[in-house]
Amino acid sequence: MSTDRLLFDTPGPRGRRRIKIATVISTVIVITVVAAGIRQFASNGQLDWNRWEPFTNVALLRYLFQGLIGTVQAAVVSIVFAMAGGIVLALGRMSSRRLLRWPAYAYVEIMRTIPALLLIYVMLFALPRYGFDLPVFWKLVIPLSVSSAASFAVIFRAGILSLEKGQGEAGLAIGLTYGQTMRYIVLPQAVRRLLPALISQSVGLLKDTSLGYIVSYNELLFSGQVVTSFTHRLIQTYIIVAVIYLIVNGSLSKVARTLEARQQKTPSGRPARVDPDAA
Repeated sequence: MSTDRLLFDTPGPRGRRRIKIATVISTVIVITVVAAGIRQFASNGQLDWNRWEPFTNVALLRYLFQGLIGTVQAAVVSIVFAMAGGIVLALGRMSSRRLLRWPAYAYVEIMRTIPALLLIYVMLFALPRYGFDLPVFWKLVIPLSVSSAASFAVIFRAGILSLEKGQGEAGLAIGLTYGQTMRYIVLPQAVRRLLPALISQSVGLLKDTSLGYIVSYNELLFSGQVVTSFTHRLIQTYIIVAVIYLIVNGSLSKVARTLEARQQKTPSGRPARVDPDAA
């Protein structure tokens, strides 16, 4: 069963009709705005070849590609740490022990309200005063991981609760411990069911790496700023950067939609269990 069904009811005929109408209207508005923007750019000479010629320089394109590599590296490390922390927090929130459940609950609720930008400022300005000064890579990765772990915890917990209760009971019945049941039976099924949601959350985290310009980490947006100061082509540079983000994030989002469509074609038997404490 799709994770979205834990949060939203399937729209009826009237709801689907309203969604289609809103989609058409939004598409028309977006196309109109884009067309007006292109016309304005053309009237001000922003589409002239001499404004775009610097981007035929191989060295410049290589520098932007290095920024993209930096973005991917920061995103991958952040995703790994955030997912690991999310699993731990999800299991902690589901624990029968208050000493584990309440700290995990507090962490998730607090971190979901604190912007990642604020955590980056803490890493950049506050902690170095106490001798805790890390390389710029970790000044970006750690705040993103700490912040995103809370969101991943909610996703993992929803996936675990969506499984039939008998899955865990079957593992315990054959002599597995609680940890072994989670590791070998529950979590693999939950992760498979949650792949679309996990990819979507990862796309959001990848976009958040653009905050690396604050700590002068050489990610894609920071590379674009450097290129802008060198070529004095602000609009052209950021259009190219936006297109790169669109290609990367759009590809990942397409993968998430494809996986979700496949899961909807082969739904699992029972409906998801609803947890009254679910966020």
